[in-house]
Amino acid sequence: MTLKPWREIAEPHEDVRKGTFVQAEFAADITRVHTGTASPEYQNPALFFERTFITEGMALLLDSVVKRLAGKGGDPVIQLQTAFGGGKTHTMLAVYHLASGKVPASEMPGIPNIIDKAGVSELPRARIAVLDGIKASPNQPVQHGPVQVHTLWGDLAWQLGGEEGYALVASADQSGTSPGKDVLEQVLKLHSPCVILVDELVAYIRQFEEGKALTGGTFDSNLSFIQALTEALKAVPTAVMLASLPESEKEAGSQRGVRALESLSHYFGRVQALWKPVGTEEAFEIVRRRLFSNISDRLAAEKVCRTFADYYIANSAEFPAETQESRYYERLLHAYPIHPEVFDRLYEDWSTLDNFQRTRGVLKMMAKMIFSLWKDGNNDPLIMPGSLPLADPDSRNEVTYYLPPGWDPVMERDIDGPRAETVAIENHNARLGSVQACRRTARTIFLGSAPTTSGQVLRGIELMRIMLGTVQPGQQVGLFKDALRSLLDKLHYLNNSNNHYWFDTRPNLRREMEERKKRYKDKEDVFPAIRKRAQESFAGGLFGGIHVFTDSVDVPDDWQLRLVVLSPDAGYSKSGTSQAIVKAGEILKNRGDQPRGKQNRLIFLAAEQDNVSRLKDQVRTMLAWESIVNDYKDNRITLDNLMARNATASLDQAKEALKRMIRETYKWLLAPVQTAVAGRGLSDIQWEHFSVNPGAANLTQEIERVLKENELLITEWAPYHLANMLKTWFWKDDVKEVVAQEVWQKSCCYLYLPRLRDSTVFLNTLSVGLESGDFFGVAQGKDGDRYLGFVFAKSALVTLDACEIIEPSTAAAYAEKLRKEKEEAELARRKTQEESDAHKPDLKGDGGAEPEPQGGSSGSNDPVEEISKALATQFYASTSLDPVKAKMDFALLVDEVVQQFTAKLGVDVKISVEIQATSKAGFDDGLQRAVKENCNVLKFSSAEFE
Repeated sequence: MTLKPWREIAEPHEDVRKGTFVQAEFAADITRVHTGTASPEYQNPALFFERTFITEGMALLLDSVVKRLAGKGGDPVIQLQTAFGGGKTHTMLAVYHLASGKVPASEMPGIPNIIDKAGVSELPRARIAVLDGIKASPNQPVQHGPVQVHTLWGDLAWQLGGEEGYALVASADQSGTSPGKDVLEQVLKLHSPCVILVDELVAYIRQFEEGKALTGGTFDSNLSFIQALTEALKAVPTAVMLASLPESEKEAGSQRGVRALESLSHYFGRVQALWKPVGTEEAFEIVRRRLFSNISDRLAAEKVCRTFADYYIANSAEFPAETQESRYYERLLHAYPIHPEVFDRLYEDWSTLDNFQRTRGVLKMMAKMIFSLWKDGNNDPLIMPGSLPLADPDSRNEVTYYLPPGWDPVMERDIDGPRAETVAIENHNARLGSVQACRRTARTIFLGSAPTTSGQVLRGIELMRIMLGTVQPGQQVGLFKDALRSLLDKLHYLNNSNNHYWFDTRPNLRREMEERKKRYKDKEDVFPAIRKRAQESFAGGLFGGIHVFTDSVDVPDDWQLRLVVLSPDAGYSKSGTSQAIVKAGEILKNRGDQPRGKQNRLIFLAAEQDNVSRLKDQVRTMLAWESIVNDYKDNRITLDNLMARNATASLDQAKEALKRMIRETYKWLLAPVQTAVAGRGLSDIQWEHFSVNPGAANLTQEIERVLKENELLITEWAPYHLANMLKTWFWKDDVKEVVAQEVWQKSCCYLYLPRLRDSTVFLNTLSVGLESGDFFGVAQGKDGDRYLGFVFAKSALVTLDACEIIEPSTAAAYAEKLRKEKEEAELARRKTQEESDAHKPDLKGDGGAEPEPQGGSSGSNDPVEEISKALATQFYASTSLDPVKAKMDFALLVDEVVQQFTAKLGVDVKISVEIQATSKAGFDDGLQRAVKENCNVLKFSSAEFE
């Protein structure tokens, strides 16, 4: 929704619009009006009331004055006791113009209604006396024609009755003693209806010293005069007095001023009608009427206010509770085209400053601001705290005038202006710069926090109020919160605590931090800090070693998979030359001065080249905060409690930010590969690059995921692929078998071969592939044309030691040969058995009875004895195995001995293994525990340590 800018709806008065106003004209001066020397907006009654908003309090006061002058009641004495700049003198001017009768009431906007409500048909013209405590001097008589007036009462009588009136008090004026009540009553009756306007009375009376008489009388005689005058006024029904008194003892000045205020308040209190003229809401209209001539499009103004009110309700969690009330829309209307938050901050915060006069100060400040905004073509729908043109020299001077010394560098460096950090941030971040998010946020914080003092319990302006003074309908609140975070990171004078933010003339610790950042060097300080935190990012996983910023000589050249994290100065970029490729290539090629053999065991992790400078800056920030906190703990620097808490919080934030930035920066996985090109051999080394998700919870697992998904690392391998690799690179010409160990080791060396996670992946693939007769067979060795420990088309436990992988057709042929040999052996055995059975003699005679032995004896060569010899039915054997080669020896034992028995039907074979180990030093608990657990798993019948 497009909202009309305020400048198209509300037009400033010409003097504001053109910047031709005089600052002094904002200060209403009752004496200058009385003498006819004031500016037109104060001197001319019609123009004065045209620019004056008659508040509820002023209307009641004028009603009382009208009734009093018409003799229809009303208060004889009215005390105007408001804060400095609260509209006292302006109210007196309204009474002055009302009572003077210089122009008809009909020409003074708002006055006819007041006269009608008072029930007065025609207001009589009154005599007016103005007693100005600032103009009058206690020891300097004033010459009125032939008469020299010395005192306030002499001046009063002269202004009301000229020489005739003065004659009644002449002796008292010349002696400096107060006239009595009766004399004053007589003066008032002779010259009524009359109005007495007394301004800055305390400022006059406090000049009298105790016990010392001046031409204007004494301290006590002046107080006696006021007492007598207030009593006399009660006796004259058409006489009225308005007197202004300071609201606080601080405004009264000296001790005598405080005494004078106490005494005057006591005397006025007996007869006065105390009135506090201007409420904050009414001040909105006062200021608007003085600064703006008219609202040209009331419907457009209402649309703006309604849009703002609806926006606040729709985003209730982001703005103060007061914006959710229906009356906030009315506040927006009353204040238009100025946002109510501007008035709230000026009246609630800035008015606490000693020299900031409430409405007068607001008028002066806003006139400067509006002139600058009008001149520069500001198109905001409302003039908000975030709109204030603090880069404008006149506007800046106006606001800093009320503040203690030291705010100029704060404004220039942190808040607004061509060299301000806010501008620099927006120039580097188009998203923030498009709505001046940083400048608007800083201006709002300044307006809401500059008047604060260090003695406050809770300093600064809360986040919701910053958003209220900054964000416009249609904009994202989150954008301005981002801007605030950027300001906290960069600004030197901005502080925060308990969700409150404020500027201070004292630099925050950020300036100290920025200075300390300059101490730290890349090689000596920054890189070690990154290395330490990068190492903390990795958890256990698939890598046998993770080498962070390690020289090539310290990266082992072995069979384990290793991740090499390159230093920040070897960053990677997808465009242009990358130092990461150069550095990784050096490590890949050599280990120190020696050529590297196991090149296919290295994976590299590199930094995003464009992020490196930001990463190094963040490290310096963290190191600087760390040094400040350590110095505070070691009493090398002194901080107050808030600064110490902020330093600790900043260190924690810097550590978290560094942790995130390391993950965001170290995002490129680099893997070297080669391919075989038909007819041209191997290609040059190519570098595959893939990014790692910085938001992944576990960096090691994320790296493993990327490697697997992009086939840079194999964790599960199909036998089909192993067989194809063997056919391509190993089973060539007459070579039909290859040692498994050789295959595994070459896969670790050559970049054109698959990169396996470890040897377990290779062995698992072998084991699975053996179950099928399609891929390969294995053997534990070869003796002539015979394979030892041959396995094909069935499962078997495979090890790298003494294992050869046999080409499948060769393995199938050999398996067929073994099958035939077994069949032939079986046929031969049966034939031998049959022949043996055929040659056995029949030991029984024809009659079936055993023949009797001849000669009563049997000879050793008797055929019966040879046949009756029994065949062996059991076999026992024991042997010792070399513990180093036990696996291979045992396999041979099984093939050459055990299989002789298992190949026969009906043969039961039992094998027991006896292990005996002796150590003079003894076996530690860890070894005993491991061996016992493994024996239990393998179901040993017994396993004991002694």
